[in-house]
Amino acid sequence: MSQFDVTVIGSGPGGYVAAIRAAQLGFKVAIIEKYSTLGGTCLNVGCIPSKALLDSSEHFENAKHNFESHGIIINEPQADIARMIARKNEVVEQTTKGINFLMDKNKITVFEGLGSFESATQIKVTKNDGSTETIDSKYTIIATGSKPSSLPFITLDKERVITSTEALNLKEIPKHLVVIGGGVIGLELGSVYLRLGAQVTVVEFMDKIIPTMDGALSKELTKVLKKQGMKFMLSTAVSAVDRNGDSVKITAKDKKGEEVTVEGDYCLVSVGRRPYTDGLGLEKAGVELDERGRVKTNDHLQTNVANIYAIGDVIKGAMLAHKAEEEGVFVAETLAGQKPHINYNLIPGVVYTWPEVAGVGKTEEQLKEEGVAYKIGTFPMRALGRSRASGDIDGLVKIIADEKTDEVLGFHMIGARAADLVAEGVIAMEFRASAEDIARSSHAHPTYAEAVKEAALDATGKRALHM
Repeated sequence: MSQFDVTVIGSGPGGYVAAIRAAQLGFKVAIIEKYSTLGGTCLNVGCIPSKALLDSSEHFENAKHNFESHGIIINEPQADIARMIARKNEVVEQTTKGINFLMDKNKITVFEGLGSFESATQIKVTKNDGSTETIDSKYTIIATGSKPSSLPFITLDKERVITSTEALNLKEIPKHLVVIGGGVIGLELGSVYLRLGAQVTVVEFMDKIIPTMDGALSKELTKVLKKQGMKFMLSTAVSAVDRNGDSVKITAKDKKGEEVTVEGDYCLVSVGRRPYTDGLGLEKAGVELDERGRVKTNDHLQTNVANIYAIGDVIKGAMLAHKAEEEGVFVAETLAGQKPHINYNLIPGVVYTWPEVAGVGKTEEQLKEEGVAYKIGTFPMRALGRSRASGDIDGLVKIIADEKTDEVLGFHMIGARAADLVAEGVIAMEFRASAEDIARSSHAHPTYAEAVKEAALDATGKRALHM
């Protein structure tokens, strides 16, 4: 029986990063992945392929609507969905092969098959040909991720009533895509097909989209996406989804309690994700789950079984690839006797629409609920020279600071490159910077980042310079 110091079940961003860090720290490491490619949901059917399609569709959108204003005259562009999907697959293949390289480089043993506990220290690997192999591991890290959720009354046929996985591989551009759920995944994939010419209607149970983010971002993104042509049915509870041939009918109740219907040729069900523990055999190891099917862990990400840890989407907290990565490093360093830390308040959230949306720290709604005295600084992207030069004038930066100490409590942005610029907010808050610290730091001109400095100036009580 092969023996390892650390075995990771699942090779997504949390799993493979945990394996790499553990190997760097001198452990003998194995990783178990049931699929033929490493990288988990994120690299195969999540973050990476969706961004590839978002970029392709954004190029098409610019060629169709924005090039002429830059003095670029071309014939009417055509969207080749098959080529876009093929490019997306090429990006995925390159990325997953990169993970194989990292496993070899760090001398990590890779097992392809379903990993399941036989006991707290023994794990059986059931391979695709039906054969099995059992390994012994001193420590095990569960990193099996999540799967798309649905609603009890919806039948996912994966042809017309689909999840995000199928939405990444459509063979045609929908005429009318109905998206159930106004969260990150639904808005991103809705944006892809909206740009390519589909009519897109988002049906959301809450009274706003991206409901977990700051209200100012939700309001601004709604306005921007409406301008782009996306339609919204908010405060609307779906009660039935019925397919008839190539048509899908969604029945729902609006905020007045009246029945409404909307029909499309595709329906994307994007109502969140569920932790994936199927086939793990947790009961044989004695690992406990909580009421929502998540693996229960303590502050050290340790389960109730001392030598078994869990990270990422399979435990509580935001289902984000970078959160899982931080947890993977945290566990590996904990096993090595180090004292790592994770500040969950400073895990940023991003929506890769265009403009991008990003936020970290406390939202204004959270601070109100907590009774914290705060002040706000904002700056519109349209007042920025760099934004006018590129034509990306939608959006704003909002910085929330403590009313008395000026410490930055929240950073929220919708605008060009917000996904990258949110790191400025993370670093500032990680070092407990004040709004004045940001305002007095030089930002290159002309850049989108100048909007951050201007919003920080506004938060200090001084007037922004360019508005």
